Amino acid sequence: MPKPLSEQVVVITGASSGIGRATALAFAARGSTVVCAARGKPALDSLVDEITGSGGTAVAVPTDVADPEAVRALAEAAEQRYGRIDTWVGCAAVGVWGRVENITGAEFERVMRVNFLGQVHGVHAALPALRRAGGGTLIGVVSAEGVRSMPLQSPYVASKFAMRAFYDSLRVELAQEGAPITVTTILPASIATPFFEHARSKLGAMPKPPPPVYAPEVVANAIVYAARHPRREIPVGGAAAAMYLGQRLSPALTDALLSVRRLGAGTQHTDRPDNGTDNLEAPLDEPGRVHGTHPGRMLRRSVFTTLLGRQRRPGELVFEAVRRGRQRPASAPVRAAAVARTGWAGVLLLAPIVLRRAGRRPPAAAVTVARVLAARQLVQAAATATEPAPRVAGVSAAVDALHAGTGVALAAVSARWRRVALLDAAVAGALAASGWRTARQARNSR
Repeated sequence: MPKPLSEQVVVITGASSGIGRATALAFAARGSTVVCAARGKPALDSLVDEITGSGGTAVAVPTDVADPEAVRALAEAAEQRYGRIDTWVGCAAVGVWGRVENITGAEFERVMRVNFLGQVHGVHAALPALRRAGGGTLIGVVSAEGVRSMPLQSPYVASKFAMRAFYDSLRVELAQEGAPITVTTILPASIATPFFEHARSKLGAMPKPPPPVYAPEVVANAIVYAARHPRREIPVGGAAAAMYLGQRLSPALTDALLSVRRLGAGTQHTDRPDNGTDNLEAPLDEPGRVHGTHPGRMLRRSVFTTLLGRQRRPGELVFEAVRRGRQRPASAPVRAAAVARTGWAGVLLLAPIVLRRAGRRPPAAAVTVARVLAARQLVQAAATATEPAPRVAGVSAAVDALHAGTGVALAAVSARWRRVALLDAAVAGALAASGWRTARQARNSR
């Protein structure tokens, strides 16, 4: 479990404006020590002044994330000043708006160097520090556009797809190793930050976020939450979930909708002329802001993110069990129980197929029950393989005992299913006995 926020040292890249600045303020408000990094020194200094003026602790370290040496120096500065790093948040990003054929290769390369390779450099610098600290959290601010592409933003979108894939690979590698380091990606929808005014535009007008648009604080709160309660991914805003579902259910239909000008490109134009300045190659000389000049409605909270976006999915529970199991290998009896559960789950899944090939069609309800029981056994196998606490082992054993009792009851009332029910009850009973024994041993070893 990560440290309380008030005890954490947090490094944030891209902290000079927008989501990064809002995140630094949110961490500082909860008592964290914040190391603020970005290219623009005036903006960083104003952020540190705001934090320290409110009683917080922060330091500015001007850093270009496209420079790996600078990012390593950032990590070293944080460790030298505060002794460790507990959470690393990658927020730095730049963008170019325009049609693919109008964006140069050099502009594509610069966006990838900052948005994608900047995250790679951050991970390379942060991992050794997190290991020295005994564990920690890596948080990458990707985008809902790392799931679903939008027109006129091809360099930005490509960098976000690369970031999401990169963090997925890293997450699995750390889990295989059993490292006590978690990886969370944040997928915001449209956010009302100065990013759109800072981006390079080839549209002949200032770009804007397509609606609905959320306040940067909504994303900052999700990041702070992940530093204490790591998740695999947190979509921020119901619009992010809609983009995800559209891409999963029908990418071609989503292509068709976005190709309609009023729904795709038309939602990203403003009536304001482009100001002719951008931060693609160098920082802007300004004090830094959390909010942009978005003229439309801005949503200051997301019910979806609060109620659903932050919740663990079933697969995450299994992944977390496997990850922790690598950190603390299970004893031989626990591993044996996990293998037995996995084997029994395989039998439950294969039995209907074997029966069909033998010319016997089991009832649909029986097939459904077998699949549900198999899924439950797989989840319990992953949980028990982590050498669970006595209470967890006891709950698992109680579930198996209930399962065994249900099988005995079914055998008593149904002659047709008696043999299968008794066999299932015997397996469940044996697993329950093993679970009680594991719980007792865990209590005695404390």
